[in-house]
Amino acid sequence: MTAAGALLLLALPALGSPAADASATPTVLAGARVLAADGSRFSDEPVFVACSGGRIVTIGGPAPAPEGVAQIDVLGLYLVPGLVDLHTHLLLHPYDEAPWNDQVLKESLESRTIRSVVAARATLEAGFTTVRDLGTEGAAFADVALRDAVASGLVPGPRILAATRAIVTTGGYGPLGFDPRFDVPRGAQAADGPDGVRRAVREQIAAGADWIKLYADYRRREGAAATPTFTEDEIRAAVDEARSAGLPVAAHATTPEGMSRAARAGVRTIEHGTDATRETLALLASRGVVLCPTVAAVEAISLQSGWRQGLPEPPRLEKAKALVRLAIGAGVTVACGSDAGVFRHGDNAREIELLSECGLTNADALRAATSAAARVLGLEREIGAISPGFAADLVALPRDPLADATALREPVLVVKAGRVILDRRR
Repeated sequence: MTAAGALLLLALPALGSPAADASATPTVLAGARVLAADGSRFSDEPVFVACSGGRIVTIGGPAPAPEGVAQIDVLGLYLVPGLVDLHTHLLLHPYDEAPWNDQVLKESLESRTIRSVVAARATLEAGFTTVRDLGTEGAAFADVALRDAVASGLVPGPRILAATRAIVTTGGYGPLGFDPRFDVPRGAQAADGPDGVRRAVREQIAAGADWIKLYADYRRREGAAATPTFTEDEIRAAVDEARSAGLPVAAHATTPEGMSRAARAGVRTIEHGTDATRETLALLASRGVVLCPTVAAVEAISLQSGWRQGLPEPPRLEKAKALVRLAIGAGVTVACGSDAGVFRHGDNAREIELLSECGLTNADALRAATSAAARVLGLEREIGAISPGFAADLVALPRDPLADATALREPVLVVKAGRVILDRRR
């Protein structure tokens, strides 16, 4: 046995102790070029990554695996951390399959939950080992049940941080356009006034929420333009109540005023940011608020409306891409949040490709779905990098994603917490 092999054998039992996940077999992935912890480059030479107890134990130069340790040959592949999507809706499916209104009003909770299990597996097999699921859209607390089923090993899926029901103002969310005499079910939880918002946050925390999501603006009638909904005091009450329980807040916001209120009130992320001005983006940058622009969802809706690649881009898509460029110029941190559910689960990497097209370098676009996303979640010491002590969430690719972001669509091997989830090497 080589000296490196002997050191590796000594290291493996440390994380294979009874306190760790004893069912996760010590494993060595050997022969890949590994992405540096800062995401800037791949190793010049093939190396091994040793995993035990669901975590990365050590990374080193070429060496055979010690006896009794399973070796996975990834020679010639590129190894990146498990990817993170900060904006998914596992309880939704593409709008060209069924309109959002129909999913909320006509599909049973049971059928939606079953679909979400399939969506979770597709997401994981695409290399996304962690997601923040931002609202069940009328499916109550099904995301919490799905999260717990995945965590217990009952069903395969990414690590899920659940937001349960988004919080909206009365009359500030859909389904819209129905006779006001009828009490039509909503896709979110309505709350009004600082006390009402605090109560809603408390209810969601008690039901198992990991994040709180609220709508800082929305259209109030069918076909109307979005306008700010919650006051800054109401948003501040939500942020304060969530912070008391150690939870962060994400805000759907598309108008400058909605974004500004949310940023001043202390939210962690702004979702979409459609009409952001330079002044709004400067405020986000000064407050350290992260933008998830969900460009992939805008593109998907354009495609569902009849636009095709090769034709002039619809104004809405041009605007979404321009927003990313403006945000980069303003110094705003842009992170990967795709809004999957609007389009097919498993196509989440399209957001990374689009961020690259919009002006981020390929390395920064990949960071948006790894280390930058991990920081948003407060998990920067757990996920988002290939480094000793981090979760053994690993994706092997046939091509260098720093040279071509589309390589992320081609996972050959997906490992989550040291377990092989997908293996297409043969």
